[in-house]
Amino acid sequence: MKYSAILIVLLLVAAALIAGCSQQQAATQQPSTTLSQTVIKVGVIASLTGPASNVGTNMWQSAQVAADKINADGGVTLKDGSKAQLKLIVGDDESTQQGGQKAATKLITDDKVDILVGGYSSAVTSAYEQTIAEYKVPYIVTGASSPIITHRTDIDTSYIFHHCPTTDTYGQYTTMFIDQVVRPAVNKKLGTSADRPFRLALLFQDTAFGKGIQTAVNDTITKNKLNIQLVSQQSFRMGESDFRTQLTAVKASNPDAVYLGAFPNEGAPIITQARRDIGLNTIFLNAENNDNAQFYKDIGQYGEGAVIESRYSPYTAPAGAVADAQNTFKQTYFTRFGTYPDMMGASTYEGVFIAAKAIGNTGTTDKATVRQALVDLKMPQVIEAMHDKTISFSPDFRESTFDLWMEQLSYNATLGETRPGIVWPDNLKTTDFVLPSWYVAGSSS
Repeated sequence: MKYSAILIVLLLVAAALIAGCSQQQAATQQPSTTLSQTVIKVGVIASLTGPASNVGTNMWQSAQVAADKINADGGVTLKDGSKAQLKLIVGDDESTQQGGQKAATKLITDDKVDILVGGYSSAVTSAYEQTIAEYKVPYIVTGASSPIITHRTDIDTSYIFHHCPTTDTYGQYTTMFIDQVVRPAVNKKLGTSADRPFRLALLFQDTAFGKGIQTAVNDTITKNKLNIQLVSQQSFRMGESDFRTQLTAVKASNPDAVYLGAFPNEGAPIITQARRDIGLNTIFLNAENNDNAQFYKDIGQYGEGAVIESRYSPYTAPAGAVADAQNTFKQTYFTRFGTYPDMMGASTYEGVFIAAKAIGNTGTTDKATVRQALVDLKMPQVIEAMHDKTISFSPDFRESTFDLWMEQLSYNATLGETRPGIVWPDNLKTTDFVLPSWYVAGSSS
């Protein structure tokens, strides 16, 4: 019995030691969310291939410029004063819903990123939001502009933050510009009374992005009782290249102007085909994503007189606090990539800084804690003019608010490209809006 008792005691001690070692090993293997002496992994979802690859590549390259700047300055400053480096991992959504789902899933489950930035096409981004909701990964969307991204109620969007004006804003802002600036200019040219209805045609991508612009224009006209008549509303498939059928129908409606809900790779051929092939010599208004260096090259002489709603341009900036910061970003980007960053690149650049600030404020990569840090975020504007000069997210749909302007393009024969000048609002404008000499107004006859 004596030896049995001793054996039992020894077995119990051994079991305790084994359990202790197992607990210590488990603790060692348990991933820590404390950021001392570690790396923050930021996943960037961008369209590197497919119809949106022009803008998507710009977004990815801009993210790299941001991360390089942050790391060169010592890294992300954490709550305790220490530093952590950023590591970017890109996921190509291939400009398709299936590609977006694949990219998001890989970044979250295989690469185990701490936070996500990017997303261009609203249709693509909305397709993988369920994955974001399931894994509860904070996501700063910097390109997809449909309000459905954070307004939808069929899934939990609480981890998604919208650092991009929505199509509601696009449509409202551009329609008010038409009413306040373009309509009086056309009436003056025609010598008609001020109560002549302005004839507006819409040509838009048959996606959440394009339909969002269509809805916003209709709603703005109705809500504000504007003297604008929608004479044609035509749609096209994303990535389409021949628009002459739709443009023929638009021309037959005799518009005073045409508002496009299109990507840059669609907007440039639309305007070119309209003026060169169809003889539709009118004012074309474009959403802000077309404020893109490649767009200015592609549109050439046919872009003369066109208008773009904008908040950042590769070729102009309103005087003020952000001008120097923009120029530094543009030159750094140009030195590295040989071209200038576009608007979606600018917001993605800022998205990386926003991610770094949120994680730095908490000193952790715990996703729920980082999400709350984004909810509470108030940081100075980076390179784009923000409302109250502050980046923050609204309490309802987690949307940031930008200061916007309208640009008109003029053709530079030496460059063989168009260049923008800010024409509205008055406190930001650098030149006046004009109707080109070749412009033809619509007619009800």
